[in-house]
Amino acid sequence: MAALEEEFTLSTGVLGAGPEGFLGVEPSDKADQFLVTDRGRTVVLYKVSDQKPLGSWSVKQGQTITCPAVCNFQTGEYIMVHDHKVLRIWNNEDVNLDKVFKATLSAEVHRIHSVQRTEPLVLFRRGAARGLEALLAEPQQNIEAVIPDEEVIEWSEVFMLFKQPVLIFITENHGSYVAYVQLCKSHSLSKYILLLGKEEKSAKPNFTARVDGKFISLVSLGSDGCVYETLVPIYSSDTENNQRLVRALMLKTVVSGSARNGSALTILDQDHIAVLGPPLPASKECLSIWNIKFQTLQTSKELPQGTSGQLWYHGEILFMRHGKSLTVIPYKCEASSLASALGKLKHTQESGSHSVPHFVNWETCSEYELGSYSAKQTRTLRKKTETNLHPEVPGVKELLSIIKKDSEKHIEVELRKFLAKSTPDFHTIIGDIVSGLLGRCKVEPSFYPRNCLMQLIQTHVLSYSLCPDLMEIALEHTDVQMLQLCLQQFPDIPESTTCACLKLFLSIGDDCLRDSNVSMESVFDYGDTTQDEKKEMEEQTEIVQNGFGPEDGGCSKDSQQLNKKPGDTAQEPISFPVTLCPVAPKRAALLRNAVLHSAYSEPFLLPHLKDIPAKHITLFLQYLYFLYLKCTGSATMTLPGVSPPTVSQIMDWICLLLDANFTVVLMIPEAKRLLLNLYNFVKSQISIYSELNKIEVSFRELQRLNQEKSSRGLYSIEVLELF
Repeated sequence: MAALEEEFTLSTGVLGAGPEGFLGVEPSDKADQFLVTDRGRTVVLYKVSDQKPLGSWSVKQGQTITCPAVCNFQTGEYIMVHDHKVLRIWNNEDVNLDKVFKATLSAEVHRIHSVQRTEPLVLFRRGAARGLEALLAEPQQNIEAVIPDEEVIEWSEVFMLFKQPVLIFITENHGSYVAYVQLCKSHSLSKYILLLGKEEKSAKPNFTARVDGKFISLVSLGSDGCVYETLVPIYSSDTENNQRLVRALMLKTVVSGSARNGSALTILDQDHIAVLGPPLPASKECLSIWNIKFQTLQTSKELPQGTSGQLWYHGEILFMRHGKSLTVIPYKCEASSLASALGKLKHTQESGSHSVPHFVNWETCSEYELGSYSAKQTRTLRKKTETNLHPEVPGVKELLSIIKKDSEKHIEVELRKFLAKSTPDFHTIIGDIVSGLLGRCKVEPSFYPRNCLMQLIQTHVLSYSLCPDLMEIALEHTDVQMLQLCLQQFPDIPESTTCACLKLFLSIGDDCLRDSNVSMESVFDYGDTTQDEKKEMEEQTEIVQNGFGPEDGGCSKDSQQLNKKPGDTAQEPISFPVTLCPVAPKRAALLRNAVLHSAYSEPFLLPHLKDIPAKHITLFLQYLYFLYLKCTGSATMTLPGVSPPTVSQIMDWICLLLDANFTVVLMIPEAKRLLLNLYNFVKSQISIYSELNKIEVSFRELQRLNQEKSSRGLYSIEVLELF
């Protein structure tokens, strides 16, 4: 479900929209800060959460900013262009733009694009692009013309794909539109003719885009008020001939065709788009969010002061011109599902916005209406485009035939091509692909297409019930990386399989773990974890937890006697390593990020825990105890990292292991110190809670006395005795 939150207006005391609106809104290198550029002389840095400007810079009278200011994420500096050719670079400490760095270029600039993990890219009006560093090294260098003089750049965007910036820009020439795609590192340029329809000759469409596999999904708002999609290939097989790309209907009549000049759209995620404009000719202008997967209107907000067709999207914030001000509207989009698309999920509505589960009558749609027309056009578009680029891409039947007889390498190559197609019915056939691979694994024990199975798991479509043999085969091959992914993604793993994975994670050798590619996400620094696990188990340090130590009476005489060796004259303190993790980092990642987050039912899990060897149970208990000490030692009572296990999860697993194996663990000499530490720790916690209960009684008495003495003067002294 999507929801628009309450809007607010940024301060207009420094900045206001001119007759043509704002020039651009771009993010800063700091969260919640954005650069707003008007079409005159001013750039303002806003902190959105505080709704106030942090800085303002203006060019001299007579100069005009012609390119929106952007932030260089590598240096934190700001860049903009005025009078088409003059480039300025400054930072927060600068006050006067006339005194900051200045470079006069040899050609007019259309736009500067800046994205994370790469340097800013300068796009010139004639289609050439330069990295900022190369441009500053020689500002007066010759800039070649990529597009004809008659073409004008209408829209451009930069994406990061495999650590390489990809530039796309759209040009217009008397109603004809052309898309150019440039891979900035390889300097390859592809040209595509966009077939947008005859109606676009009279009005210019709005464009937005996102990366979809090996394509750029170019979404446009046509003059008829409908939303269309054009798949633009990133890698072209023919750079000489101009390929023609057709568009497919995505959403039908989301805005009134008569109000197209004040409309705009932007992609929020793979399932949602935001549209600005009136839905009907007689209706008021509004901002709406549509679910393109289920063809439904999710929510909308009326805009009484009207719009101007300016809409920007950064993170989870929408910026738009409303009247003469810049309005900010936070929003939220949940994961797309049929229930949320039809408004069946429970959610909270903000005032001023309303959710409208507007959907299509699928039974009455003709071939040229929304449902069938969009699906038909999309299938035709993908088929034509992919046939031109990759004529050797197999279909479902061909791929299943290849799986039965070809080599692992060939299957991997063909599967990668098939996944890159992003076919609409992929979710329905992925089960057949996995079944084919696993079926051959059972017939041929030497056949183990690990890379293929990893590709399929990472599609986030599989579940245990869809392919129950997958984890069984991974266990046979001791593939801990694949098992880790399955435990993290499959919601329906039975307890027997979870215990089998736990047994493998605890028993696998250090050499095998060292060679495995296990995800180490959120596994925090344990200190000196490079030592051997056995050495770490033998080292002992004294525990002081919540003010209680072994010498504070936390250990009885009997337990002290158990810990004393024959012939010893001095009493050794019972202890457990706090600063050292009892397991290696990769084993900790498997236990922490996979096993502890697995869903289970206690009655079904306990019998399988009894099958794990006692020494492995002891090792797991020691690791859980280590996590518990780390967790309780933190002020927030949480572990660092993303989605860490909670104190309750850790304690639940400790209780489960002791319930299933207490008698066996009790007889193991290696587990003696651990059990005594757990005993002492629990005993100290009981003492602490007992004292807290006494304090709670005293506070209740104070509260009662305060309620009894309700009438007091302006000043009083009271003496309360606590016994």
